Amino acid sequence: MELGSVIGFISGIVIIFFSILLSADFIIGDAGEFVNWPSVLIVFGGTIASAFIGFSIEKLMSGFKAFKVIFKPPMVNPSGAIDQIVSLANTARKEGVLALEESTQNMDDEFLVKGINLIVDGTDPDLVKGIMETELAYIEERHGQVAGFWDFIASVSPAYGMLGTLIGLILMLLKLDDPAALGPAMAIALVTTFYGSFIANFIGTPVANKLRSISNDEVLLKTVLIEGMLSIQAGENPRIIEEKLKSFLSPAVRQDVGAAVATGGRGGGEEE
Repeated sequence: MELGSVIGFISGIVIIFFSILLSADFIIGDAGEFVNWPSVLIVFGGTIASAFIGFSIEKLMSGFKAFKVIFKPPMVNPSGAIDQIVSLANTARKEGVLALEESTQNMDDEFLVKGINLIVDGTDPDLVKGIMETELAYIEERHGQVAGFWDFIASVSPAYGMLGTLIGLILMLLKLDDPAALGPAMAIALVTTFYGSFIANFIGTPVANKLRSISNDEVLLKTVLIEGMLSIQAGENPRIIEEKLKSFLSPAVRQDVGAAVATGGRGGGEEE
């Protein structure tokens, strides 16, 4: 579970809710006026309708499904990946490259398995690099499309909030001779703006940013794996490979790699 996302969503909702209560002098009935069903239909319904127009059904569903990723992102462990690459390098050096095929039987990372299999099959290093970098580029592209979906949500929802405000103002102008009708019209005018801003700034933009951050971490991991696999294929010394791959990481994470090596956990990246 990604603690930052959980804390952010819970604290944000609590802050907004209690701000409404405070502004309503703790009168629940007054706070309930912030729930306006015409405004909900205009902003939430309109935003979803625009998403259907702007994206295919498949990409729309992928975008919505990605929401849960910000709470439970895929496991990314660069230090563990380096330990695993060094372990594979040691195996290749002692038993030969063909011995790596057996090592792939216990791997869960399809990206790493694919690269190792290409190496075992004797594929030219430039071709291995091209294939793996192409796959990585398409992974980045797919991740970018999902983040772009939430950018779209963030950009469209305030516009529907403004649309609701215009509708409310029109209703007010049409019913100036009926004071009782001015309140509901004003509610639509203002609450829709609130909903549009809420979706954009509390959901759309933060979700897009978190998805990009998760994607960047995964891309870094796979970049490390590509460099490590090419180094194994070139027959480089495992210690040299380790130092080379550590250069991709921040100083704090590099210390984790050293700690894993010191405790004999060179191949135990999956458990960290």
